[in-house]
Amino acid sequence: MGAVDFAAFVDELATVAGEAILPFFRTTLTVENKKLKGAFDPVTAADRAAETAMRALIRKHFPAHGIVGEEFEDVTSDAPYTWVLDPIDGTKSFIAGLPVWGTLIGLCKDEAPVYGMMAQPFVGERFTGDGGSARYRGPAGERKLMTRKCASLDDALLFTTSPQLFKPEERARFESIEKNARLSRYGGDCYAYCMVAAGHVDLVIEAGLDAYDIVALIPIIEGAGGVVTNWQGESAANGGQIVAAGDKRVHQAALELLNK
Repeated sequence: MGAVDFAAFVDELATVAGEAILPFFRTTLTVENKKLKGAFDPVTAADRAAETAMRALIRKHFPAHGIVGEEFEDVTSDAPYTWVLDPIDGTKSFIAGLPVWGTLIGLCKDEAPVYGMMAQPFVGERFTGDGGSARYRGPAGERKLMTRKCASLDDALLFTTSPQLFKPEERARFESIEKNARLSRYGGDCYAYCMVAAGHVDLVIEAGLDAYDIVALIPIIEGAGGVVTNWQGESAANGGQIVAAGDKRVHQAALELLNK
């Protein structure tokens, strides 16, 4: 079974996740902090309900598959396929009532990301990719996703979710990119990566990501013609320090400064 053969099932996963999440959005809901000290890492009943629904559907149809998710313990297996789930990527925006969040559904075969979806049920948008192609479906219809050309940092629109998420040494390296970029914007979470695939953003640089934050987005960006690596130019599938770009030239320029 190829990755594309799972496309209809991924749509079903996104639908049940959205049905679990939307009753909580822009309501008065309890927000818990997953970190006991220091930083604020929120989780809500919506996160847990959506991941529970997706896990139940996976277990029903593909009981031998592995599952890695943000809210519950990993389920590993010897099967070649593993699902990587983030029910609400952008929970901080979610609890603020902003629609800049999404459900991330990634599929790995032999530990390599082969299919991904970012679904935003409130605005009705879905971004999908298999590494070879990528598509958008939403209120504007359906179309192929393609990154845009960007030869240098001088021309680049740069995103990061928050500079506060960088360690001091990482932030200094990010700022070396930021001062050379045409425009820098904060926020976005998974949406910024999808805007790279859609040809509206040129570069996303982040750090401290988990696998479930990025696995689903890799096949989307690569399918649209972009590139995603860690800061050393290696696989981004395990998370950590991430560079995503629509054009290989601006990606290389960012890597050179990040490692200078």
